[in-house]
This record gives sequence, C-alpha cells and structure tokens, in this order.
Amino acid sequence: MAAKRGGRAARKKGNGDTTANLGFEAKLWAAADALRNNMDAAEYKHVVLGLIFLKYISDAFEAKHAELAAQKKKGADPEDPDEYRASSIFWVPKDARWPHVKASAPQPTIGKVVDDAMAAIERDNQALKGVLPKDYARPGLDKQRLGQLINLVSDIGLGGPADRAKDILGRVYEYFLSQFASAEGKKGGQFYTPSGVVRVLVEMLAPYKGRVYDPCCGSGGMFVSSERFIEAHSGKIGDISIYGQESNYTTWRLAKMNLAIRGIDAQIAHGDTFHNDRHPDLKADYILANPHFNDSDWRGELLKGDKRWLYGGPPAGNANFAWVQHFIHHLAPDGVAGFILGNISLTSETGGEDSIRRGIVDAGLVDCIVTLPDRLFYATPIPVGIWILRRRHNASVRSGAAGRGLRREILFIDASGLGHSVTRTHRELADGDIAEISQTYRSWLQGSQGYIDRVGFCRSVPVDEIAVNKYVLLPAAYVNAGHRTASQRPSFHDVLGDSVGRIALDAMNLVATQGRSFAAAVSQLKDKFAERISFKVYALGDLLERSDERLGDTKEPEVLTCTESAGLVLQRERFAKRVATDDASSYKLVRMGDIVYNPYLLWKGAIDQCWIVELGITSPAYEVLRVRSGYDKTIVGQIVTSAEMKKRYDGISFGTVQRRRRAPVEKFLELKVNAPSQEHMVKVGQVLSRAQACQFASRTAERAVRQFIGETCERLR
Repeated sequence: MAAKRGGRAARKKGNGDTTANLGFEAKLWAAADALRNNMDAAEYKHVVLGLIFLKYISDAFEAKHAELAAQKKKGADPEDPDEYRASSIFWVPKDARWPHVKASAPQPTIGKVVDDAMAAIERDNQALKGVLPKDYARPGLDKQRLGQLINLVSDIGLGGPADRAKDILGRVYEYFLSQFASAEGKKGGQFYTPSGVVRVLVEMLAPYKGRVYDPCCGSGGMFVSSERFIEAHSGKIGDISIYGQESNYTTWRLAKMNLAIRGIDAQIAHGDTFHNDRHPDLKADYILANPHFNDSDWRGELLKGDKRWLYGGPPAGNANFAWVQHFIHHLAPDGVAGFILGNISLTSETGGEDSIRRGIVDAGLVDCIVTLPDRLFYATPIPVGIWILRRRHNASVRSGAAGRGLRREILFIDASGLGHSVTRTHRELADGDIAEISQTYRSWLQGSQGYIDRVGFCRSVPVDEIAVNKYVLLPAAYVNAGHRTASQRPSFHDVLGDSVGRIALDAMNLVATQGRSFAAAVSQLKDKFAERISFKVYALGDLLERSDERLGDTKEPEVLTCTESAGLVLQRERFAKRVATDDASSYKLVRMGDIVYNPYLLWKGAIDQCWIVELGITSPAYEVLRVRSGYDKTIVGQIVTSAEMKKRYDGISFGTVQRRRRAPVEKFLELKVNAPSQEHMVKVGQVLSRAQACQFASRTAERAVRQFIGETCERLR
C-alpha cells in the first residue's frame, strides 16, 4: 500500500509557521525524565511513548469529530467509525479518548483506565492489533507518577490543523526515541539510528517514487526520513510504498506506532529476516537499512546454500555479507540500496568475505563507499561506513560521465573528519556535513561538471585499480595525499624516494637511534636525581585545601563518583541510569588534579585524583581537596593515593562496621607526610611533566610503527 498522510495538512515552505523550529522537546524530555524515578530507561520508554501515541490518535480523532459535528445537517455522523477510516484516522471509542484518560489521572485506578483504552483502540483498529502497550496497571508502576506524566503529555498541543502540520507529537516521539537510545547506550542502538546518519542515506538515494524496503527497520526512522525528503522536495507521499521487517517484537511495536503517529501506511512485518523473510517476492526500488554490525548470532549455519548467497556463503560467525546479499536479492532491476556496516567489512578477509566482496565489485554493483566519523552511534563507538549498491548503474545512470561508465568506477568519500562532538562519547553530523556528502555523490552520479576529485575527501577510482589493491574498499586507501589518479600504481622505489617516504624513514631512524641510549640516560638521571632532593615533613593540610565550589545555575558537566574497584569514574559509565539528584545545583565542582575524598566509605577507591575531565561535579557528601598554589598536583596526588597512605586511613576512622566506618576530612588533613620541599617539588614537577610528554610521544610512535608493520605484513601475505 502507498504511504499516506491521514488528516494532516502538508508541510509548507516559506515564512509560514509550519516549518518553525519547536523548542520545547528538550524541556518536555527533562520533565518526563524527572518522573522516571528509578525505572529503567528500556522499560520507561514504552510507558511514555505509548501515552504520546494515545494522545496523538485521540487529538486527531477529536479534530475530525468536531468537523463532522459541524456537518451534521449535511448528513455527517460523528459517531460513525467509517467516517474516520475514510480519512485514514483511527477510530477512538469514548472510554479511550484523551479527555476521559486525563480526567482519571488523579485516581489510583489510572493504570487500568489506560490499559482499557489501549485494548479498546486495538479492538476497533485492526492495524494496531498487538501493537500498543497494555501493562500500565502493573503494581511496579507508580500510579501517582503515571498521573503526573499524563498531565505532562496533556500539555502538548495538537488542536487545529496548523498545529498538526508542525508534526508536534511526531517531533516529540522522535526526540524521545533518540533520548531513550542515549539513555540505554548500547541497547539503544537496536531500535534507533541517529537522524543525521539516516538523512545522509536518504539524501544520497533520493527515494521519490517506488517501493522502499528496510528489512531491519528498528523503530522506522528510515521511512520517516524518506517521507520528509519527499515533502521537502514537493513530491507526493502516495508515490512510495513502504515495506519493512523487524525481528524484535517490542521494537516492531515502536515502529508501528512511530509510523502511525505520522499517518504513514506501511507493511511492517515481525520476524527474523534471514530465517523468515516476510516479503520473499519483493523487488524494491530503494533499500535503506542499518543492520546489526558484525552479528555472530544469526544462525548462519542453518542457511548454507540459500538462494540469496549469489556471491558466496557468508561466514556463520558474521552476518555482514549475509545482509549485503539479502539487499542485493531484493533489489529491482534498476534498484539502489544504501546501508550502514562496520568498516571491517571494507577490508575483511575471514570466512571468504574478501571473495564475496570481490564478486560484488566485479558484478558492477558497488556505486559508492563513504566512511563516517566515529562515535555517531549509541550502540557502538567503532567507525562505520555507508555502502551504495546500484543495479545496472554503469550502463545507464552514469553514461553521461565522460568515459566513467565504460571504465567502471567507484566513488570513495572519506567523511571521517566531519561532524562535531556533542559529548565525550557522542558525535553528530551537521546540516552542512550531510549536504557535502550527498551533493558530492549526486554530482558524481550525474556526471556533473561540478564533481572533481578532492585529495583527502573524495576520489572516483577505476575498478582495475581496486582489483590491484585486493578489492579493499576503504576510502582512505584511495583519497589521501599521494594517490595516483591513473590506473598505474607507483613503483616501490617511488614510494621510498619521494618526500613523504624520506621523512617517514628518517623519523623511524631517529626513533631507533635515540631509543638505544634513552633507557640508560633515564636510569642515570633517576639515581642522581634522588640523591639531591631535599624532603620536608608536611601536614596534608599544608598541601591541600578544601574546596566548596558549587555548580549553582551553570550548565551541568560530567557527574563523577568514587567506586571501589576503579576509583573516580564518570557516573554515566558506571550506572545504567542517573544516580545524581535531578537538581544538581548543590553538587561540588571538581577540576583537573583535584582530590575527591569520600569520608563515609573506606574502601580503596574512596580517595582518588581527577585526571579524566577538565571540569566535573560530584556529590555534596564528598570532600573536594585542591592542591595549594606552589605545589605540584602530580606529586601530591601520588602521595595521597599511594598504597602506603591508604593503610593510614584506618587509624583516623571510627565505626563498628568496616565498610561504613567514617574518617573525617579534618583528621585526614592532619596526617603527616614526607614530600620534597616546595622549591624542589616545582623542579621535580617540571621534570615529571617532560617525562609524561615523552611517554605520550613514545606511545604514539610505538602505535604508529606497530600499525605500519602489521598492515605492511598483511599486504605481503
């Protein structure tokens, strides 16, 4: 069935309100997250998203109901379900309508009211059967907080057609999906693909008309973005038909709701795509997908000899090339597929994957390869890439490019340097990044005069050259400085003789020469150094001062916590959900080099020095101790956190239970320590700083040389 928009005004361009940015999603999320209390994000998302969906279909129903009521004299019946179905609007029974739900919010029976509403909607709308969550009455769900959440969702306005055209609830639903994915971390990647990555795929493929297929559709983000692309380019939503499949039942339900909330009609099946293909005869014009990377649990041994494995049987331990060949199997004669895989698929040689890759390249199916920046995905920090496969592309689509169709070329784009960091562990693509990638591909595809090879970013490479390079498809192997645009490869003498080669060899010689004498020199320095340092007895209070800097109204940085085994860590990496209070204004600021001291829990990780962030915050129950001016942070930190010092903490603690003994910070600061005099501490600190810089440089050089040796030997096998 064609994708349709039911009961919503089309999105407009220009100065109208319909394209205005909605600024309330983040505030709404913060309020909803505050009501989560101690509920796991994976469980809470179904509570929240189910209510948002119920609000949407009820509001759409009420708007149509008012319209029909005004037309009663003309024979319209506002209580006739067929009137709504004719406009692709879900019929909502009286007891399931939002005003009834909201009126019941303060009651202890609100959970049952919501469950009954969901069941009634499923009963009267076959397309939603088995989709909606119906466990709001369970004892573990706080009914007071549920009522508060219903009141919060009630404030999302969806009154008239102009409001619906803004896709307010659709925007909120998508924003909440992304936030839940972030909160769940690795598990979140199973149902959500970052919107920037989806937009790159959609802009490159431009799915205007035909059958669109995603066999691992998650929560349906590819389909939503395709619909937006068509609207933005003044196309017709009815010109595409949507097909999808999702193996995870709860994620399949999210997809069904996500598409229904936007009025998108789609055939989304539930089941394992490899073992129970629910669209076996489909030949799609466009395939957009983000399959599970490097999946080792796909039971590939049960599918030996499958008709889809046209280019070779994929290894049972990795589903990457099973997905690739599944996509090819479902491509229409002039179809195009865009999908995301880990970059290991571009170079792997295990289990016959190199042979499969070679067959796909030689068949002329590979159109373009793009490597993306790392840290784009919540599920994995590994770098990933986009594959674009196109049937018959050499003979038809790119015949306008000068000689390109005859020579059979592949476009390589290295976009790994694009994007910007949002947090330490997450990166996003900006609008300009998305446009640069997609426009480069579209210009190349159309044979436009606007396309040119750009060193370090993009290059159109003949398949002959790729064959010489053992069918490695990593863009960095072709686009970087020193690449040859002709099919001839540089000679070994040229590589070693040019300026780049000479600099690299000279640098390696220098490291080797200096390395031979370095260890002996450091050993001599250590012996002489220790003899000439003067020491002094200090109280820890002479070296450290208590800091009571508070966060206040400033933006919240990383939350830090002390752990028994790992010392000071980022709280979000230690715990699945937020442990800090919602209002962190009273939390203490921790700066690089500060000592965090927990006087209430005397295990080995209760005292540690902050070297993991420039600025963080920690619980008001902890003490933050700052190294006094004129003393070296590294040396003082080594003294305070040493094993010998930790043995002395028991002497100042009191309490009957070992793990709950208390050691007041005042007593801690009275402890006496032996340390270099202030003058010598500064000089020692300068030497240690240089030693640390040397250590970093040596490790960097070691990694680079190790990688060079490994990659060179790999090519010689």
